[in-house]
Amino acid sequence: MKKKESPSACGRLGKVGGEAVLDGVMMKAGSRCATAVRTPNGGIRLLEREFHSVREKCKLFRLPILRGFVNFIETMRLSMQVLTASAEVGIEEELEASKSEGWLKRHLGFSMMDVVTVLSSLLGIALALVLFIYLPNLASTGLERLVGRELGIWKALTSGVLKIFIFILYIYLVSLMPDIRRTFQYHGAEHKSIACYESGEPLTPENADKCSRLHPRCGTSFMFVMILLGILLSLGARAVLELGFGLDFEEMTRAAVGRNLEPLIYTGIGLVLLPLIMGLGYEFLMYAGKHPANPLVKVLSAPGLWMQRLTTRKPSLDQLEIAIVALKAAMPEAFPDFDKTPYLAPVKEAQAPTEATGEASPAPDGTPTCQEDTP
Repeated sequence: MKKKESPSACGRLGKVGGEAVLDGVMMKAGSRCATAVRTPNGGIRLLEREFHSVREKCKLFRLPILRGFVNFIETMRLSMQVLTASAEVGIEEELEASKSEGWLKRHLGFSMMDVVTVLSSLLGIALALVLFIYLPNLASTGLERLVGRELGIWKALTSGVLKIFIFILYIYLVSLMPDIRRTFQYHGAEHKSIACYESGEPLTPENADKCSRLHPRCGTSFMFVMILLGILLSLGARAVLELGFGLDFEEMTRAAVGRNLEPLIYTGIGLVLLPLIMGLGYEFLMYAGKHPANPLVKVLSAPGLWMQRLTTRKPSLDQLEIAIVALKAAMPEAFPDFDKTPYLAPVKEAQAPTEATGEASPAPDGTPTCQEDTP
């Protein structure tokens, strides 16, 4: 029996990414984006779209660091579109019966679901800014008043520790909600199917179920890396100002705006540093995704992988089937024998998982598929 080729030899690492949506999974490979959603009647609906990054047209946005910030903005935009589309699948019959919904689509070019998604996304961003930037700064200022002394350079570390605590507590609390728990299962299905593909095993729900639900390029890891980078950058900036130039930043801030508005100033500084933090976090995750065996990468990725134990749950085989349909649809060159036709039209009955559970086929250009050869 020949030894199975390594994933790196086949160039599979970093070729596809995705995210969990409402009762489904979105997969993106290059400009192709495929979303598979479980319909209320038990079938599978496949939604496809093209997504071209602004980085394809402008070389400036391909520069390291900057490309990470651009990628974050584009990912947010794509996520809003995909979430809206997946939600509409679940309430398709109600939307078709709604006259007002049809009027909005015809005359204004958007639906009520589009409005709800935009508003919920804006509220989510505002909540994130309050919870993870303003509240830690406010708490660290309050701690100074409580202990009756200045924290000085360690104020950034105190704020950072509070951010980590709030982040973990928030993820834990939302994971208790049944709908969020089911979404976390689809998140696990996304990771397992990608891991199965990257390992070179035939892409079936049974094989994917054996793979890890933790992945170094996950958005959860990105969030955790951003928090850690924020702590390091804040400590570094304070050290340079106070130890290098002898400036007391807190005294300057309080003299300018007063103690009560001090948390707002630190929040503003955090927002200014956010693009840089996003860019650095993106570069690290891209490197970690392509060099998972690197000892330093393993150490630095460990906190983010631990957090994924909260944001992912063990999926069912039906949920893995959904993720595999999305992955194969997003990568037609790697799976030329995959027939997506049954999943494109509205499904009236549950579809048999024959196509979703078939083995991976060789790429049309003859490149190896990393499958283990039979004797």
